Amino acid sequence: MVYKFRVILDAEEDIFRDIAILEEDTLEDLHNAIFNAFGFDGSEVASFYTCDDTWNQEDEIPLFDTGDVPGEIRTMNDYPLSSILDKENTKIIYVYDFISMWTFLVELAAVEDETVGATYPETLFSHGEMPDEAHEKNFEADDMHDDIYGEFEDDLDEDDLDMFEGDDSFEDYGFEENWN
Repeated sequence: MVYKFRVILDAEEDIFRDIAILEEDTLEDLHNAIFNAFGFDGSEVASFYTCDDTWNQEDEIPLFDTGDVPGEIRTMNDYPLSSILDKENTKIIYVYDFISMWTFLVELAAVEDETVGATYPETLFSHGEMPDEAHEKNFEADDMHDDIYGEFEDDLDEDDLDMFEGDDSFEDYGFEENWN
């Protein structure tokens, strides 16, 4: 069977690619198809993330094993597409280049029979031009306060510190005698 994906760049503009790939291919094969379809050179680290129906990120599936013990973490190459995605679980998130954070929403659009003579993976359709830079992400909590002190504001100003002037209970340790 062939999995047909729509891979959408998370950006203001409509930029997407439709990719056909065999169901027994791995997430690493899909990673290769995505970076080729969008014109990346493939030299950056990437990860897939499982997600729910509303694109809330869940478990990471990295390109490389980053665990302390070799083989401890399963990588993209360990997951055939059919083990992660099917007609009920159709969505996955892909992040390429953790400095630029190119983020893609990957959705399984169809499962069809192979076309005789076709080579997979294949970019079926391309829409939109890639921007020079990734869309900037805002990583902030929903309930952030407008001021930097939030609930910890002490309500003290310069005049409140006058209480320490002339107070001889503090010993002057002087720079010279302690740091030579």
